[in-house]
Amino acid sequence: MGNRSSLLLQEEEIAQISEETGFNANQIERLYSRFTALDRGDCGTLSRDDFLRIPELAINPLGERIVNSFFQEDQSNDRVNFKQFMRVLSHFRPIKKNKENKLNSREEKLRYAFKMYDLDNDDLISKEELLAILHMMVGANISEEQLTSIAERTILEADEDGDQMISFEEFCKALQRSDVEQKMSIRFLN
Repeated sequence: MGNRSSLLLQEEEIAQISEETGFNANQIERLYSRFTALDRGDCGTLSRDDFLRIPELAINPLGERIVNSFFQEDQSNDRVNFKQFMRVLSHFRPIKKNKENKLNSREEKLRYAFKMYDLDNDDLISKEELLAILHMMVGANISEEQLTSIAERTILEADEDGDQMISFEEFCKALQRSDVEQKMSIRFLN
């Protein structure tokens, strides 16, 4: 399998992906190997079902939302190619001093997190969307009244313009003191 992945990925492609995402050649080759292992149809793209075969995503309460994030770039397509796959993964690269790229900047990490909550893609988070995400995360472990209270309090604290919604700017301000760079980073092996 290692031969197969290195044969199909050209050096120019590796350089282009590295430039765009900040991953080094070793990381790209390892992730390509993982990508091709997930590609059961052997067609160079992944479907939603391919993603859901990843055990960590299958058991994650937000797994479906995470999988959807890979398809946001081109919602008309039901498959993701390797470059699209890498662009989404780059949001989770740790930020290194003086080596931040656009896709893993603090703002892009926050934008990615915001989209997890923005279920209808209207660039606003409503109380209903917040409740839906809370339901996904905690299931039946917390009462409906407690969840509603959490959602209402969150909207009240973050909503600065009084529209009962959280905009991206309000979301960023609410998370101003949060270490998003650390919390939204995955260590990718070299």
